[in-house]
Amino acid sequence: MANNTFTKPSFWSRRLVLGTTVAGAVIFFVVGIMFWGGFNTAMEATNTTEFCIGCHEMEANVYQEYTPTIHYSNRTGVRAGCPDCHVPRPWIHKIVRKIQASREVFFWLTGKIDTKEKFEEHRFDLAQNVWKAMKDTDSRECRNCHNFESMNPEFQKPRARKQHLNAFETGQTCIDCHKGIAHHNVRDKLTDEQLEAIEAPNPDYIREIPQAYRDGLARVEAKEAAAAAELKAQKAAEKAKVDEKIANAVAEALANAGTTGGATEAAQSSGDSSASNINVDWGKANSADIGVFYPGTASLEWILGRKHGGKRAFTKGDRCIECHGEEIADIGNNIVSGESEKDLEPNPIPGKRGSFDVTIDATHDEENLYLRFSWAEGEHAPVPFVDGGKMDPENPMKLAFMLATDDAEYADRAGCWGTCHADANTMPFAPALDTLKGSDLAARLDFNSGVTKYVKESRTELELKGRRGKALGGWDKLKGDDEIKAAQDANQYMDLVRYKSGTKTVEDGQILAQRDMHGGQGAEVEASLKGGTWSVVVKRKLKSDKPGDVSIEAGKVYNFGFAIHDDYSSARYHHVSFGYKLALDNDEAEVNATKQ
Repeated sequence: MANNTFTKPSFWSRRLVLGTTVAGAVIFFVVGIMFWGGFNTAMEATNTTEFCIGCHEMEANVYQEYTPTIHYSNRTGVRAGCPDCHVPRPWIHKIVRKIQASREVFFWLTGKIDTKEKFEEHRFDLAQNVWKAMKDTDSRECRNCHNFESMNPEFQKPRARKQHLNAFETGQTCIDCHKGIAHHNVRDKLTDEQLEAIEAPNPDYIREIPQAYRDGLARVEAKEAAAAAELKAQKAAEKAKVDEKIANAVAEALANAGTTGGATEAAQSSGDSSASNINVDWGKANSADIGVFYPGTASLEWILGRKHGGKRAFTKGDRCIECHGEEIADIGNNIVSGESEKDLEPNPIPGKRGSFDVTIDATHDEENLYLRFSWAEGEHAPVPFVDGGKMDPENPMKLAFMLATDDAEYADRAGCWGTCHADANTMPFAPALDTLKGSDLAARLDFNSGVTKYVKESRTELELKGRRGKALGGWDKLKGDDEIKAAQDANQYMDLVRYKSGTKTVEDGQILAQRDMHGGQGAEVEASLKGGTWSVVVKRKLKSDKPGDVSIEAGKVYNFGFAIHDDYSSARYHHVSFGYKLALDNDEAEVNATKQ
C-alpha cells in the first residue's frame, strides 16, 4: 500500500521567486549587505580630501593652490574639500565619475604628471575637462552649496548682485564667471572662439527669479535709496550753514567797509557769487557727489574684451555704475598702484592718488546751463618718467566734460568712456607718429598729437581680440566722408567742453572721427583754487544750431561724463568719471539741473 503522507517543507526550504529558497535569499541578502557595505565603505574612503592628496602629484600642486583660497578657510569655517567640487552626490553620477577617475589613476601609474613641470604641461587640458563637465551639468557641484534660489542680494556687492540677476535672466552658470576660484586660472589660454563657446549663455539654464530674491532686491534698493537721501540731506544742511556764514561775513564786511571798493573786496574774499562774471544763485542749484578714479590703460576695447568680467553685462546694456558705483575708490587705488591683476598701469606714478570726490552743483535758467565742479586739491606727485616731474607744466589743472544723446553707441552706459581707445596717444597700442603721418589718413585726420579720441560710429570696426598680434583699436579703419557726415547728422558724436587752468583756455568741440575743437556755442568758464579746493564754474548755452553741439531740452535725459587732469598731468594720466545722466528738473538724473 502506497504511503501518501505529505511532509511540509521547512521554513528555510520554502521556494520564493525563481525557485530561490528562503535560506538562499537570506544568505544572498546578507552577502549583498556585506558587499554593498564594503563597496560603499571603499567608495567613501576614496571620496575624501585626504585620499585625493595622498599622492605627491596632487599634494604638491593643486592642494598647495587650494589652501590659501576661501574654499579652504573663511570667516564661517565652512570648508569645501576636493570631493565637494569634483565628485557628484547623486549615486549614478558618482559611479560614472569614479570610473572616469581611472584615467587619472592611469596618469599616476605611468608618471605622466608626477612632477610639477609635467603637471603644468597638462594643466590646461585638465582644466578644460573640469570646465566642460561643470558647464554640461549647470555647475551641479557648485550649486550643492551655492544655490541661486537661496541667495540673498542684501548681502552681495552691487556687482555680484547685478551679475547674478543676469545669470537668472540669460542662462549663465557658475563656472562661466568663476574659473580659477580654487586653483591657478588658465582661462587666458583659451582662444576667443573657445571662450565664447564655453561661456555662452545656455537657454536651458534660464531660471525664474525667486520671489525671495526679488524681495531682497527691493529691500536693498530701499536701504540704498534711504541712505542716499540721508546723505543728501546732510550735505544740504552743511551747505546751508556754509552759505549762512558767507552771507553773514559779507553783510558784516559791507557794514564796515563804507565804500564800493571795500564791498567788492569783501565779496571776493568771501567767495560770494557776486564777485563772478557768471551770475547765478547757487543756493537754488542741485548738488551731486561723483567719484572720479584713475583708469590707467582701461579702454573701450578693454571693456569689450575678454579680460573684463562685466563684458557681457555691458554689451547687454548695463551701465558701468550699476556694477561699480560703490567701488570707485577701490578700483582707482588698485590701478594707480600698478598692482592690479588686470595689468592696467605699466607706468605707476608713486604718490598719485587713485580717486577723489567731486561735487557738482547744477542749475539752469531760460537760456543757460550752469555747472560748478568742486574738489580737494591733492599733493604733488612728481612723475618719474618726465623731466621736472610735471607732464603739463603750464596747466596745473584741466577739466573736460562731454554730453551725448543715446544715438552715440555706448554713451548711455559708459559716458565719455566710449571715446577712449587702446590706440590713442600714450595708450598701449598707440601707433608711431611716423606711421600716422605716412598713412593715407594723414590728409583727413590731425595726427600732430597722435591718435585722439573718436567714437565707434566713425570706424568700420574695432579690433577687440588682438589675434595674430593685431593692435587693438580702429584708428586706421576710418569710414568714408559720406558715412562720417551721416553719423554727424544722426547725432552720433559727443559734445565736448574743455578748460585749461594755466592758460585759461576754454575750448568747445566734438568727438566723432577725432577730437575736433571747432568753437561751438562758446562756453564760459571760471576757475579758482582757494583753501586747497578747486572750483570750476561753467556757463553753457542750452540750445545751439551749430554742428557738434548737443542742445539740452526739458523732459529729455542726456549722457554725461567728465575727466580732470590734476597735478599737471596730461593724456591718459587723468581721473575720470563713469557715465551718468544729466537733465533739467528731473530727480531721477544723477546730475539734475534745477531752475533758477
